[in-house]
Amino acid sequence: MYLEMFLGAVAGLSLFLYGMKLMADGLQKFAGDKLKSIVRTLTKNRLMAVLVGMFVTMVIQSSSATSVMVVGFVNASIMTIQQAVGVIFGANIGTTITGQMVSFNLSQWAPIAIGTGILMGAIVKNPKVKEFAEILVGFGILFIGMNYLKDALAPLKDLPAFTEWIVNYGHNPLFGVALGFIMTLALQSSSATIGVLIALASQGVLPFATALYIIFGDNIGTCTTALISSLGTSRRGKQVAVIHLSINIIGTIYFMLFFTGILTNIVTSMNATDIARQIANAHTIFNIVNVIVLFPFANLLVKLADFIIPEPQAEIMEEEEKLVSYLDKRILVSPSIALQNTMYEFAAMSHAADKTLTYAIDAIRLRSQEKIEKAFASEQQVNQFQKAIIEYLVEISQQSVSTSDQETIDELFSTVNDVERISDHAENIADFAKAVLERDIVLDEKTLSELEHVFGLVQKGFAMSIDTLSTGNIEKVKEVITIEREIDRLKIEIRDKYMKRMNKGIASADSGIFVMDLLSNLERISDHFRNIGETVQRLGRPVVVTE
Repeated sequence: MYLEMFLGAVAGLSLFLYGMKLMADGLQKFAGDKLKSIVRTLTKNRLMAVLVGMFVTMVIQSSSATSVMVVGFVNASIMTIQQAVGVIFGANIGTTITGQMVSFNLSQWAPIAIGTGILMGAIVKNPKVKEFAEILVGFGILFIGMNYLKDALAPLKDLPAFTEWIVNYGHNPLFGVALGFIMTLALQSSSATIGVLIALASQGVLPFATALYIIFGDNIGTCTTALISSLGTSRRGKQVAVIHLSINIIGTIYFMLFFTGILTNIVTSMNATDIARQIANAHTIFNIVNVIVLFPFANLLVKLADFIIPEPQAEIMEEEEKLVSYLDKRILVSPSIALQNTMYEFAAMSHAADKTLTYAIDAIRLRSQEKIEKAFASEQQVNQFQKAIIEYLVEISQQSVSTSDQETIDELFSTVNDVERISDHAENIADFAKAVLERDIVLDEKTLSELEHVFGLVQKGFAMSIDTLSTGNIEKVKEVITIEREIDRLKIEIRDKYMKRMNKGIASADSGIFVMDLLSNLERISDHFRNIGETVQRLGRPVVVTE
């Protein structure tokens, strides 16, 4: 009997967690564009940050995942700690949605939801419909798991040892809080803990008074994921996790001291006979009231975090600035937002490649050793960007992503490599400039004038190709292609003219080798920025969104 009950409970809980994950994945894909805009909509308005936290948590179905992601945002300097406090407040409210949903007895609709979802996914080709179908299947599996869990736990009410244990220890507040903390720490999901409580209570195994204290511990336990994740982050990243923990500990203390009876009366008056609804409502009311009470003291919570994790002395603190800022693995819990952050990093990489190209061309124009060294240093940065971005894109593609996001990821792989190759060719140009200085090669005025025209076209074409990625402007793509063709034509024309000058003795053979190699690299740069521009043609939409 015990083994059968244990295996049944494990199976039910596993189905519940799998259904919740499947539904969350579907929601993330379905709401991907909205999620990607979340970071851009964050402002210093803390109330807006609360709404953002609620929305993100409702989509990813986990306040723990949201808080981990916020640690990543703050660590990457995308979000201020003041914004983070608001998002955490919102996450605490958003996480109660799952409990509210499972408190309703909707298991009779589960097979219909699964059948409809599978049918829609098999028949309809529209990616958005397929994502909605995944939500339906996840919803159905979640409720089947919940029903299975309830049935598996039902025999507990007939076990004297268990009922006596509940009677003896269940009314001890500290025991209840500790049990809730341990359950959530083990399951790594406050929603799963609430689901287990509802399953036990629905079978008459767990009284509400005991469940209430477990709910308090559940809210503290959900902070552990962010605390663990914050290890190894910046001081601000650690402070985010501390603030999340502080909010829930403070709320638990004043509720246990002053509001337990009031909360019990409210939820029992709302649903006198339905204990599942009582548990879900208690969880929701606790978090909403806690946000209302502590929201005005958000700045004090930041100061408390400053006190707990103080800033080290300036001379010890001097930390080398990271080249790659946005690619934090904690943000992978929401692949669409992680992809958005990759776009920010790609924009930084493109800027570095543009600097490499500018320094290299200026090295030719000005015969400057300083510009040569700057071009080499900038190219090294581009290489670091490329390695980090490619590795991060691989990790994102291993997550559950929407069809649209996967297309973007596939294009970014090739586009990142095109930008890196442009920087490589710019480095070659800087190498040529170095050789010109070392060998004291002087180009005639006519050749310099012709090269100047190509330099301008190359810089314009590269900048325009990057711009098309964010604007999706097809007319500009056509202009990029026109520029590439013009550079191809000029390469042949300048080469032929230079050959005639060498034949007339106006130009030297040594400088001729240099000019031919220079033109070849400029022409290859144009090939790569044409590839970048044509990405928009292939997708029919912008690829990179950074504003």
